[in-house]
Amino acid sequence: MRNTRALAVAGAAVAALGLSAPAAVAWETPSNITALPSVIAPGGQLTITVDGCRGGGTATSNAFSPTRLSPVGGGKGNEGDRGGAGNGTARGTAVIKSDARPGPYDITVDCNGRRMTKPQAFTVIGGVRGGIGGSTTTGATPTDVAIGGGLVAAAVVGGGVFWMRRRAERRI
Repeated sequence: MRNTRALAVAGAAVAALGLSAPAAVAWETPSNITALPSVIAPGGQLTITVDGCRGGGTATSNAFSPTRLSPVGGGKGNEGDRGGAGNGTARGTAVIKSDARPGPYDITVDCNGRRMTKPQAFTVIGGVRGGIGGSTTTGATPTDVAIGGGLVAAAVVGGGVFWMRRRAERRI
């Protein structure tokens, strides 16, 4: 019975190793396109990283101009390297167009003679009005003034009544 269990565990280990071997060979093709930050405003800088793109390449999207991806890591175990010779990472920085519409965008990478697309790799958000707190009005509306005035008047009347009652208690 113990031999059967040991044989079953050994078989499962061999099967797991056999299934992971094709993934190790697949690092020659571009994979794992990463865009950071994943949410960005028009005019912002987007860092694109592609694993398995040892010679560099080009990244394109409707939200930015074609961007050159340069190899990093050099295949010597540096950041992004997957352990094999020449299986490095390529990275580039794209500037989001100022007229890019809000919404999700795809990134297409041409690398090592292969093309790969990551759908909805990042999202462009609408811009905000800076310097005025994001508001769209230039000041308090008449309603705001009326509410504020009513609250101040209520506070003054309440404070006066409290003060008068305290004053009357001292005379008695």
